[in-house]
Amino acid sequence: MRLAFRRAVWLPPLLSFAGLSLVLELGLGLAETPSYLMPRPSEVFLALYVHGAELTRAILRTTLAASAGLLASTLLGVVAAILLSSNDWMRRAFYPYAVFFQTVPIIAIAPLLVIWFGYGLRTIIAVSFIVSVFPIIANTLSGLLSTDPALRDLFRLHQASSLTTLVKLRIPGAVPRFLTGLRIASGLAVIGAIVGEFVADDYRDGGGIGTLVMVSIKELKTDKVFAAVLMASLLGLVFFALINLISRLTLRYWHIAETRE
Repeated sequence: MRLAFRRAVWLPPLLSFAGLSLVLELGLGLAETPSYLMPRPSEVFLALYVHGAELTRAILRTTLAASAGLLASTLLGVVAAILLSSNDWMRRAFYPYAVFFQTVPIIAIAPLLVIWFGYGLRTIIAVSFIVSVFPIIANTLSGLLSTDPALRDLFRLHQASSLTTLVKLRIPGAVPRFLTGLRIASGLAVIGAIVGEFVADDYRDGGGIGTLVMVSIKELKTDKVFAAVLMASLLGLVFFALINLISRLTLRYWHIAETRE
């Protein structure tokens, strides 16, 4: 039963990917499109094999930066959401700054981070953090503020302290929205890490996947560019799948209705 469900989830996208690859392979071949403009899928898969070691080193470096950025945004985002939810004045005073970081293009902030932190992994992590922290703050804050008033009154009736209400009522009630924000942030953390590599990578050990893309573009190795982009997409999917797994394991006990298909 479970195996059949997994097949129902993964088989359609795999079949559509295979079908699209076949159409592109035949279409580009018939159109005689130059490889430097649009490589065939077979050439991209060959590049994955030929440059496998280089791509693996690059994606591991990007994974490190994205993971650190996501971890920092999760910890600081949750703490910020709890603080903002505890006081109306604090929320009105400081929440607009979180919105500001979300609306300003990260490509405009990244050069400033290079000035402050220099080239290297720290700046890349900072970019990943800035890009991914807002969804966690916004969704967690929304969950903390949307606690059922009847349950709040029940806790108040039993003279529960603010800390007890926070730990036993508001935080568990905010978990589904926090996990929604975490799903969004996981993809943004990967994007932020790659953007950070475009601007601030120090090319140590060949750099990350973003650096590999830039170098390959300058060398007109389009097949290698597509291979690197494919690796970055797979990294985003892995992050998303891990967050989904954490969500199902967490909500299975606290919010059973959220796990029903």
